Amino acid sequence: MYNDLSNRKKAILKAVVDAHIENGEPVGSKALTGNAGFGLSSATIRNEMAELEAMGYLVQPHTSAGRVPTDLGYRFYVDALMQEYSLTSNEIMELNRVLTEKTAELDRIIKEAGKVVSNLTNYTAIAMSPRQSGSSVKRFSITPVEPKKFLLVMILDNSQAKTKFVNCEENIPEAVLMRLESLLNVYVAGRDVKELTISVIMEMESQMGRYASLVTPIVRYVLELVSGTASGGDLRFDGVDRLLEYPEYSDTESLREMLGLLENNDELFELVTEADNSDDVSVYIGKESSMSALRNSSMVFKKIVVNGEVVGAIGVIGPARMDYSKVISTIRYLSDSIEGRILEIEDGGQNGG
Repeated sequence: MYNDLSNRKKAILKAVVDAHIENGEPVGSKALTGNAGFGLSSATIRNEMAELEAMGYLVQPHTSAGRVPTDLGYRFYVDALMQEYSLTSNEIMELNRVLTEKTAELDRIIKEAGKVVSNLTNYTAIAMSPRQSGSSVKRFSITPVEPKKFLLVMILDNSQAKTKFVNCEENIPEAVLMRLESLLNVYVAGRDVKELTISVIMEMESQMGRYASLVTPIVRYVLELVSGTASGGDLRFDGVDRLLEYPEYSDTESLREMLGLLENNDELFELVTEADNSDDVSVYIGKESSMSALRNSSMVFKKIVVNGEVVGAIGVIGPARMDYSKVISTIRYLSDSIEGRILEIEDGGQNGG
């Protein structure tokens, strides 16, 4: 259907969307007349805008007002018209800060990523870790970090990687860490929670000798991890107050609906998990999501995929006139970087063991 638009109509539609994203007001033909790239009269632009309205790309909210994009207009803009946003050096530095912090815990990385995305885009950020059910640890790897600190890498049976830094009260020889890794893979890996009995823990402690105190905290963490993943996924929001900055949510009813959607977020969780676009950014505009609370909003997100498994997602929710180019570039860069970071952690754990 997009092929039905002439190059002139495409240029005018892009200019209308760009202008509306910037100022939030309906765009009239006079506002576009001075566009150096057009060289068209106000009457010609007005006629083209009228035709774009008839085709469903624009709508005139009031008789005397200019026009604003429809969901279809935004969709065409996102799919074919917008220019790719180039992240600034400061933005890249801020995004990279999430990855260089001294943490290897995926949940922590995703949580921090949500905060940064909200700050950089000025929209409400979504940070999701996936729902699991009946997970167990398939393999353990241990990597020394400092004399009194090591990194525990746990590969779950769904191939998701979980990591945890373990601090010790004394220096732990590398040979001891190798023994601990071996015991975890023999006595804990692949076992159901019910099989991790006191006798199993005592046997592991016996084989660890004077370093027996390392066993119980790790087993306790594994139990919490497996129990936690069985209870459901986690959907966090940052910058919810940023909604108040946009006139689209100045109406009490619209704001109440949106806040209700964020509070009872099962629908959002389902939308993210069931989206079939795992390789790139997913964009839901207005009524495309079928959620009434999002009828004047957009939701943009990208799944974080490691070794073919979805381990989380990063995205934003905001008005339909959001700055799609900047949002998409920001989310794509950060999610791709997180995927690389998690692969580094997992590979480091395997190589270190």
